Amino acid sequence: MTTENRVVSAGREISCAAGPIFDLIADPSQQPRWDGNDNLAQAPAGQRVRAAGDVFTMTLTKGQVRENHVVEFEEGRRIAWRPSEPGKQPPGHLWRWELEALGPSRTRVTHTYDWTELTDENRVPRARATTAEKLQASIDRLAELAEQS
Repeated sequence: MTTENRVVSAGREISCAAGPIFDLIADPSQQPRWDGNDNLAQAPAGQRVRAAGDVFTMTLTKGQVRENHVVEFEEGRRIAWRPSEPGKQPPGHLWRWELEALGPSRTRVTHTYDWTELTDENRVPRARATTAEKLQASIDRLAELAEQS
């Protein structure tokens, strides 16, 4: 019997300080610009995440709205959220970003998708389709934006 890996991760170094990279991640209105899953359509401006417990909304490319419940937050270093349908409990998957400053203009960025606690069986096929390559695509797009600024 094989055990399915329900934690997918990717990472790379980006030639930019951690602060500007983190700003691109923690501002939901910026997320569709770098989303490697091509799943995010838009988010209202003015939702910059500041703490665990914050909730931001996002409209997906197919028109659904998601509330994203921030469960981990350390300014400039770590942010993680659990998406849910509006007004409902999150079904158990988690998106996490971790940044490690390697110097004044180099940052190691790790992006993780963790669906070990996913309880909604209807979401499992989509969770399985979220591969390390898609996470890497998000990081690469994020790097392109951060290195241009």
